[in-house]
Amino acid sequence: MSAVPAAARTVPATASRALLAAFGLAAAVDLGSLLAGADLGHQIAKPLLMPLLAAYAVAHGAPRPLTAALLLGWGGDVLLLSDADWAFLAGMGSFAAGHVCYLVLFGRRRTSPALGALYAAALAGTVVLLWPGLPADLRIPVAGYSLLLTAMAHRAGALGLPAGLGGALFLLSDTLIATGVAEWPQLPVPDFWVMLTYVAAQYLLTAGALRAMYGERRTTV
Repeated sequence: MSAVPAAARTVPATASRALLAAFGLAAAVDLGSLLAGADLGHQIAKPLLMPLLAAYAVAHGAPRPLTAALLLGWGGDVLLLSDADWAFLAGMGSFAAGHVCYLVLFGRRRTSPALGALYAAALAGTVVLLWPGLPADLRIPVAGYSLLLTAMAHRAGALGLPAGLGGALFLLSDTLIATGVAEWPQLPVPDFWVMLTYVAAQYLLTAGALRAMYGERRTTV
């Protein structure tokens, strides 16, 4: 991200680097806490992730839909710290709104029809396989959310490889959550893998969006 034009920054470069470093530190603490089984560390670090990444993006003149998507991700992160059923649905709703913001950000840029077909097949297969294991009251919400998430993941590729990879990792992260809800066999320390793919996804989406924005217009929004 050092290639961002100086004129596009809204804060000094040192402050921007400090925000990115703080995001990296919070991510390391969160992931390390999950591996160590230190729930307090996770409870403290997780809510810091998206605000720090959003602040970094704003420091580079992020467009409003990107900032909104990251802050809605923060809302989902906080809500999913609770085990309550209402919090899960509210968190999913917050992430869904964030995906809408990402879709607005991507605009009408062209994407690969072949990649779209691949994502459509993955969506159909995942929903069919997960459906029997999902609680009845979550089947329709999860299916609707999965459709929106898959659309976002596919459209992210329009901004280039980093954003496209971010979209794919976001899809993977939420699929790991869904397999847990459906009570499928899980990887060791499943929350670690969910957060690892999620943090990488949000960073790559942010980096890809900023790169595409400055590469195409060299202006802020």
